[in-house]
Amino acid sequence: MLRRTLLLSAAALALPTQAQVLHLSDAINKAGRQRMLSQRMGKAWLALLQGVETSAAQRVLNTSMALFDRQHVELKAYAPTPELRATYQQLEAVWSDYKAALVGNVPSKDKAAALLALDAQVLGLAHQGTGQYEAVLARPEGKLVNVAGRQRMLSQRMAKFYLAATLQVDTDRSTSEMAKAKAEFVTAMALLRDAPEATARIRDELQLADAQWVFFDAALQRMQSSNRLEKAMSDVFVSSENLLSVMDRVTGLYASVTT
Repeated sequence: MLRRTLLLSAAALALPTQAQVLHLSDAINKAGRQRMLSQRMGKAWLALLQGVETSAAQRVLNTSMALFDRQHVELKAYAPTPELRATYQQLEAVWSDYKAALVGNVPSKDKAAALLALDAQVLGLAHQGTGQYEAVLARPEGKLVNVAGRQRMLSQRMAKFYLAATLQVDTDRSTSEMAKAKAEFVTAMALLRDAPEATARIRDELQLADAQWVFFDAALQRMQSSNRLEKAMSDVFVSSENLLSVMDRVTGLYASVTT
């Protein structure tokens, strides 16, 4: 019961952020967080559609949309190159379409494929912006902030595609993308763990992430247990939130190392 309470608490998490971009490492962190939010919003929308942790899912959707809006303004204003400014101009238009799809109608299965196509566009441009900020920093440590930040996105992407597969929305692709994200997550965890820049605090947080990954991975593997599918979907939702919380801290710690 205690673990369940903690996970539900994490599901209501409004991820912390400063009121403005402080430096390039912070920009990489926030730009990478936008990638994650694109997938987290899709996950929350699919959860609402299927009646999974509906109160937490609505809070996640609301806080994620507000945070995306706020960080977009910050990143666009901070953008130091014409290429970055162009990326965030493009992202603004796509984000407007995605936001309208998220809140314009009650979630329904017939709208799910279109919503996933929009979140892919937002993700692509957010990823582009993250890479451009990393290039401006032009320090090897910037890659660690980018990689750690991408783990947040992968946690949400796996959960999103799990919920899409259970809804039978492009099931083969959803299952394939979930497996691909899982493999990428495991590989990147090894990179972060072995990095010379990993402080004792970072290694401690990564150990916690490994423990949360065990719960999350176990939930992801229960897709075939149709007689307990409702509980499996709930476990995927809340354990993905818990893993996200840890990886957001890890990303912030790597961003601090680079300053």
